[in-house]
Amino acid sequence: MKTQLVILVVCALVAGCAVGPDYKRPELEVPAAIRGAADSTASAASLADQAWWETFGDPTLQALIEEALRSGYDVRLAAWRVEEARANAGIANSEFYPRIQAGGGWSRVRNSEFVDPRRTTDDVYNVQVGVSWELDLWGRIRRLKEAALAEYLATEEARRGVMLSLTADVARSYFQLRALDFQLEIAQRTTETFASTHDLFNRRLETGLGSSLEVSSAAASQARTAANIPDLERQIAAQENLLAFLLGRTPSPIARGAALNDHLLPPDIPAGLPSDLLRRRPDLRQAEQELIAANAEVGVAFAEYFPRISLTGVFGGLSPQVSDLFGPGKAWSVGAAIATPVIQGRRIGHEHRAAIARWEQAKVLYERSVNNAFAEVSTALVAYDKLAEVEKQNADAVVAYRDAVDLANKRYLSGLADYLEVLAVQQQLFPAENALAQTRYERLATLAELYRALGGGWLLTDPQWTREVGSGD
Repeated sequence: MKTQLVILVVCALVAGCAVGPDYKRPELEVPAAIRGAADSTASAASLADQAWWETFGDPTLQALIEEALRSGYDVRLAAWRVEEARANAGIANSEFYPRIQAGGGWSRVRNSEFVDPRRTTDDVYNVQVGVSWELDLWGRIRRLKEAALAEYLATEEARRGVMLSLTADVARSYFQLRALDFQLEIAQRTTETFASTHDLFNRRLETGLGSSLEVSSAAASQARTAANIPDLERQIAAQENLLAFLLGRTPSPIARGAALNDHLLPPDIPAGLPSDLLRRRPDLRQAEQELIAANAEVGVAFAEYFPRISLTGVFGGLSPQVSDLFGPGKAWSVGAAIATPVIQGRRIGHEHRAAIARWEQAKVLYERSVNNAFAEVSTALVAYDKLAEVEKQNADAVVAYRDAVDLANKRYLSGLADYLEVLAVQQQLFPAENALAQTRYERLATLAELYRALGGGWLLTDPQWTREVGSGD
């Protein structure tokens, strides 16, 4: 009966409340609607609900993203960080269980003549098994486990954040590459146009209808435009190397898919409910897990004020003969130990205050991350909307300049305009086409940024993130 009572008392003590504060999410100011959203009334639908292959439809881009998710350096590094955090959580959890250690030894002893006048030499064998177990009366170990688990979950969220960021980075880099390809085509086409103009002026000079000034001006325009070609080729090679790095490859050419203007852009981006952003974005979930860990560490520090009680037990033997170790030579002991702080030079108090300060820092970082998330989404939404207007105006300008080039050539051949008019409109068309290509890229890059900022793919499991391109969703 006494044994059962002791067991019940011990279990009750171990199951006691853990000291320190229990975690509670800080009060956050969440806007009623995200600035820049298409509808004034927020809707639960969001771009983040789509899988990445639904957002980025180019099969070539999909293959690149999948390769990056499987082989990219950041993804692999994040995965090993998760393994480290999982192991640390296991270490913290092991504190709940008794520690059992075994040892043995042999020694040859010759006693002093004051102890043994015969001064005999003896062999001594010993073996023992020791057990120690700290009773978690104040929840110190439970708080340690809580902190380690939160840190593990934080690394899991960080890993998913890396996958999301890598998806957006590959898409953005691919769009940049296709924009450079398009600008190279514009430069080559414009160079050919200036070459045709130069030939025209040169033929007119040979027939006595033109002047050397016309020919020289056309040659200068042609050379200045042609200088863009090797520079763009340099940028393309650098962009391919950047993409190869994201994919975990050595520098190599990158496959191309749809042209820049063939990528579809939705007219509006559903942003979803502002409050849902807290559960969609992995970086916000990571920041909250880090806050939970810091909160648990406060409890760990506070538990240092209280004594630690440990149960110990030893079973073994000491004998001059191995055969007697567990016979006449066996021995055992059972006991309990208590260690309580008395004078620590205020160390425990300082450690407790330091833990509280770390929790306050984690709280500020969490609040900052949330506010920054709303700012990123708003900035990208406004940019996506305004860039559509910019692209429309740039497209109108390109059409107008092309018409002007045709009209100027006709006027020149009819003798109604001089060569300066022809060169002027041709020189204006080149930057206008480049501006249109750049705006198109910026809209596509903003789409990738919105997918990241909204927490895209948050409903996907790990196998779905790295699915085989072309397989079922």
